[in-house]
Amino acid sequence: MKKDIPGMLKRAERFQIILIGEGVLVGAVAGLIVLLYRVALEYAGHWLNRVLEFAGQSIAYMAVWFAVLLVMAWIVSRLVKFEPMISGSGIPQLKGEMTGMFDQRWLKVLVAKFVGGFLCIFGGLALGREGPSIQIGAMAGKGVSKFLDRGKTEERFLLTCGASAGLAAAFHAPLAGVMFSLEEIHKNFSVSVLLSVMTASITADYLCSVILGVDSVFRFDIVASLPPSYYWLLLVLGVVLGVMGAFYNWFTLKVQALYNKLNISKSTSLNGYAKVAIPFLCAGVLGFTCPQLLGSGHALIENMAAGDMVLGTIILIFIGRFIFSAVSFGSGAPGGIFFPLLVLGGFIGGAFGTAAADYIGMDPMYINNFVALAMAGYFAAIVRAPITGIVLIFEMTGSLDQMLSLSVVSVVAYITATMLRSEPIYESLLDRLWEKVRAQEEESVEDKTSENEPKRRQKVLAEYGIRHSSPADGKLIKDIDWPDNCLLVAIQRGEKEIIPKGQTRLQAGDIIVTMTDERDEVYVYERLEKICRETMSR
Repeated sequence: MKKDIPGMLKRAERFQIILIGEGVLVGAVAGLIVLLYRVALEYAGHWLNRVLEFAGQSIAYMAVWFAVLLVMAWIVSRLVKFEPMISGSGIPQLKGEMTGMFDQRWLKVLVAKFVGGFLCIFGGLALGREGPSIQIGAMAGKGVSKFLDRGKTEERFLLTCGASAGLAAAFHAPLAGVMFSLEEIHKNFSVSVLLSVMTASITADYLCSVILGVDSVFRFDIVASLPPSYYWLLLVLGVVLGVMGAFYNWFTLKVQALYNKLNISKSTSLNGYAKVAIPFLCAGVLGFTCPQLLGSGHALIENMAAGDMVLGTIILIFIGRFIFSAVSFGSGAPGGIFFPLLVLGGFIGGAFGTAAADYIGMDPMYINNFVALAMAGYFAAIVRAPITGIVLIFEMTGSLDQMLSLSVVSVVAYITATMLRSEPIYESLLDRLWEKVRAQEEESVEDKTSENEPKRRQKVLAEYGIRHSSPADGKLIKDIDWPDNCLLVAIQRGEKEIIPKGQTRLQAGDIIVTMTDERDEVYVYERLEKICRETMSR
């Protein structure tokens, strides 16, 4: 494929049609790989239960299992050293690649993340499959791009398609996959990306539905919609979730910082192994004392929703899961926080609903409503993607009756967390990762110049939406301080495409298309984010 400027612009004119076909291809490839990953994790969970049941018969068997856990921790630490981009959930890495910060080696990331994620779940760590599924799906999309010899601009679209397909395959939630990719990854709702992402997500979900069935992820009953007389409880719940979400972000980052300070040896490999070994050993102890705290926590939600837990038990399990989830994720082991935070949100809702039933006389039949509502609200407070949270919960529970109440809780939780000045978790994690990578690059400037610089020569097209009250809203193009090495190619206003001129006045809702050199992409992205999307007071 021609990657010069004329060839790229000519191809961009047909993006909308081209990307639909490529979206189907990426959806099929990413969907199949994530399907295999999902099945592998289910087997890992079953095998863990059998191992714990067998090993619990004698002290000798327990000792053998702890030895196995240490071996698995060593393998995981070596995988992270082999490919550092598999550390954690993978979503910050993907967000960084979309803005030009990183250039992940797709095959290494895909294989290492698959194996590392499997070992972490088999070891019992409180991590989720969604972040790895999104990263694995995106890397499958990048692999398709490399195979088809696509340019960087088109590759970004295929990364988004793969991420959407990954979430759809992981959760049987195609609409949530679309919304998350647009709201959190691509940060743009243009027609081209919307159609391609939808085709990828639907393709991946169809493949998983054919093989695994169409059952929703959570199978618990929500008998009836919450009556309006209880809506005041939604406001209280939203505030609680906002506060707890802000605390979750602070606590998660604090634990990660404590891990980073761990220095038991001059050897970086030994320090890396020690960090990963901590959650594996904790999982070993919990496996023989409180096994319900292990793994993703899916069974916990269904047991609570079945009415098998009293208020005190719900609170104790929440505290245990909260701490162990942070210990597992902070170590840098490959695994996500997406699903574990939904479980924690569900337990907050379960505790809130049970307390309302016990102390203010609410009908207990509505407790499950609060479980589902709190999942969406907690997600909105932590990730700051409320639309994704709302869509995800109604797809995962199979219930459409709670859209209004879901919206109320999510908005209140979102506002509360924002007022507490809590940064979105994935943004915070990306900032830390970027600082770490830049520090490493500064230590090896010669290697960076000789190895990476020749690769960063392509031109990249990018789209930015003009928000209301942003510095660009209502301004003439000539009056805006555009970043250096950035060419304004076109303006999309509804169905019309406008050729940009100095006297053209930008409006909120416009989508500007820019071209820049790949080397300058991070700088241009940061400047245009402030110009087009940062709200300013007037």
